[in-house]
Amino acid sequence: MPRKSKIPCGDGQVVQYNTIKARLYPTEVQAELFENTFGCCRYIWNHMLADQQRFYLETDKHFIPTPAKYKKEAPFLKEVDNQALIQEHNKLSQAFRVFFKDPSHFGYPNFKRKKTDRDSFTACNHVFESGPTIYITKDGIRMTKAGIVRAKFPRRPRNGWKLRRITVEKTRSGKYYCYILYECCVKAPETVIPMAETTLGLKYSMPHFYVADNGAMADAPHWLKQSQEKLAKVQRQLNRMQPGSQNYQEAVQKYRELHEHIANQRRDFIHKESRRIANAWDAVCVRGDSMSEISQLVKRGNALEAGFGTFRECLRYKLARQGKPLIVVDRYTPTTRTCAVCGLVRDDEVSYRHRSWRCPKCGTVHNREVNAAKNVKAQGLDQYFGYQEWRESA
Repeated sequence: MPRKSKIPCGDGQVVQYNTIKARLYPTEVQAELFENTFGCCRYIWNHMLADQQRFYLETDKHFIPTPAKYKKEAPFLKEVDNQALIQEHNKLSQAFRVFFKDPSHFGYPNFKRKKTDRDSFTACNHVFESGPTIYITKDGIRMTKAGIVRAKFPRRPRNGWKLRRITVEKTRSGKYYCYILYECCVKAPETVIPMAETTLGLKYSMPHFYVADNGAMADAPHWLKQSQEKLAKVQRQLNRMQPGSQNYQEAVQKYRELHEHIANQRRDFIHKESRRIANAWDAVCVRGDSMSEISQLVKRGNALEAGFGTFRECLRYKLARQGKPLIVVDRYTPTTRTCAVCGLVRDDEVSYRHRSWRCPKCGTVHNREVNAAKNVKAQGLDQYFGYQEWRESA
């Protein structure tokens, strides 16, 4: 996300960023230009990273050369948009900044590979006297070098939105998409103080996606399980085909499109459910569980399939736009083995196999996940108001 805004906002206003995803239908010449740009971005990234490592070994100092250094030895870099190459330099610089700031959470930048890394490039919009370098038309979008590329927009930008940059990517199935980033000034949202009645506690649940403190469950459909028969059929066809043949390539394309369809269904559910919760509640409390660790502990099921981590991020920014907080409780808080009625903390861990348990002190029978959601809500409210009191006293 851009660090500085080009729009001067008035008093009581903040900058808001919105993204529109559009499907691109480039011509053969435009598609070839996109492919060359993808390759040039990988080339620039790998050479800048290699030179940075060599310079650091020789001088013990950090330095990243600019893309202009490589244009003499690689004239093909002049055929693509220069903004795409500049953005690769900015991305690599940002990758090193976050790595030096927090190496425990951000890894060292790696070299890019054509087979594993996503094909994409980013270009910024610059406004000159003759006009902007990137703008949308009735049925397309104008980009540097490529000209007007035919596109299908799900929605149009609102009045006052300023186009900041565009990112073009190619999916595994061979489709082209562009992400158009706009910025605009909006009225700063008023801070909403959460109350117990208007706060929702959520607990991640593998069979139900999440369980709320009021007993509500999302029960998201398991798209991958529903499509297992189709995937298994395509895989059996691939095993009987000769790799490299035309039928093999068609089956691989069908397999990729099926996985892409499942990912789109998952993304659609996450955005709709997070929007519904953000509009209905003043605050949401969740536990900061690591989905990768849960997937390693639980053998039956795939915790990464549901996309609960993405769900939390969608909740965060949608609540923030309305002035509502997303309260994240420490993931090591014993919410499952704590009685929500009397506060007793059990010494032993409650197994995933047991859906309910009885408190030995007060005798209350708890649903394991609903009880954990209640504790997440209580802990989140205590954490929020404790922080508020500390901030007001400071």
